Amino acid sequence: MSENLLDKVTSESGQAIALCYQCRKCSAGCPMVEEFDFPPNMVMRMVQLGMKDELLKSKAIWMCVSCETCGSRCPNEIRIAPVMDALRAQCLNEGITPADPVTVALHTSFIESIKTFGRVHEATMLMTYKWKSKNFTSDLDVGLKLFLKGKIPIMPKKSKNMAKIKEIFQEAGK
Repeated sequence: MSENLLDKVTSESGQAIALCYQCRKCSAGCPMVEEFDFPPNMVMRMVQLGMKDELLKSKAIWMCVSCETCGSRCPNEIRIAPVMDALRAQCLNEGITPADPVTVALHTSFIESIKTFGRVHEATMLMTYKWKSKNFTSDLDVGLKLFLKGKIPIMPKKSKNMAKIKEIFQEAGK
């Protein structure tokens, strides 16, 4: 028997999702809620109800910026950011086409940069993002200005503790 969505996301996120009683404090404080197709409290309810297909194809799981405002407001101390992380990972692992592929391109480019260098190397991340999103010319003017001001280094610097970074990714199954 396969694990249901609530059990799987609870296990992967480490959050007691079943304790959410829909007070909506998370959604009231979320700075990104207007970008979501389902507000954070609804995401929690959808996990409780096992609405896997709707969630994994939603914009909401990709628009969360993990600011933790929701968790700081929750009377049950449920942190929604790890729940969103678990849902994003499940979406990617199952090969589901997300509602907003451009945001996914940014997310995966960011993670790949950290995995490679132990930190974000903006130039590499941006090149990877542009390639994945097929959006080659937008932001060119801003990027050039940042580069000319020395804000985007050409050569990446690796973290001094790449072994720990590698260990973190291995523990996360990446």
